[in-house]
Amino acid sequence: MARRRWPVWRAVLAWVAWLILLALLPWWLGLPLLLALAAGVTLLQHRLADAHAASIRHALRWGLPGVLFALQRTLGGDAFAWGAALLGALAGYTLLVGLEAWLDRELHRTPAAAPSAEWPELAMAPVGPPAEIIELQPPAWQTATDELVDPLGGHVVYRECAYLFEIGERIDGVGAQAAFSPGGRWFAARMHNDRGVLLWDRQRERQHRLRGWQLGGWYREQPWLLRRDDDMPLALSAVLGEDDVEET
Repeated sequence: MARRRWPVWRAVLAWVAWLILLALLPWWLGLPLLLALAAGVTLLQHRLADAHAASIRHALRWGLPGVLFALQRTLGGDAFAWGAALLGALAGYTLLVGLEAWLDRELHRTPAAAPSAEWPELAMAPVGPPAEIIELQPPAWQTATDELVDPLGGHVVYRECAYLFEIGERIDGVGAQAAFSPGGRWFAARMHNDRGVLLWDRQRERQHRLRGWQLGGWYREQPWLLRRDDDMPLALSAVLGEDDVEET
């Protein structure tokens, strides 16, 4: 289910309230709180939902000025106190920039020597008409915190590392992120720790566990896969037969 997003002005008011709260608290209470948030987003980055991780980052950016204001107030509010606060701001935001760069390291990987942006031209036609350019539809991943709506009807519940379908099917040993193909023929679920992806062909009642592969997208209701983000996607028919593929 899609969650309603707060209007921008409400989000800004919430972060301003957070800043004021830390400015009113003693700095020796606010600083450990910020350090705990930084440690949490660093250690649990693969377990946190994107929205939660983004909220923690905003809390660090907005909370640091509040802690620094509380520090200068404790030091007496004179020129020395403001100088200490400014130095703290320089050091604190430098550390924040470094932390965010480290958290986003997967988004800034050096591209391969071949221009990956041109892979649609390279993926032209052994599987389709001549001169056909394959454009994938990205998977719409959902986090199974609530029930998932099945495009073919009914709901799907995620419980104890398993997806339970109303039709009676059970998919075990996968993580809490799943996606359906646009028409609902395929069900995909990420394995734990992003070690691969499970694909269930609901029309043929076949499951494929592809270790080390990622779901790149859908084309004509069929899954296309890749090893790394800068690789050229391959059709499932080309991936089957690899040593790390299990079929059930």
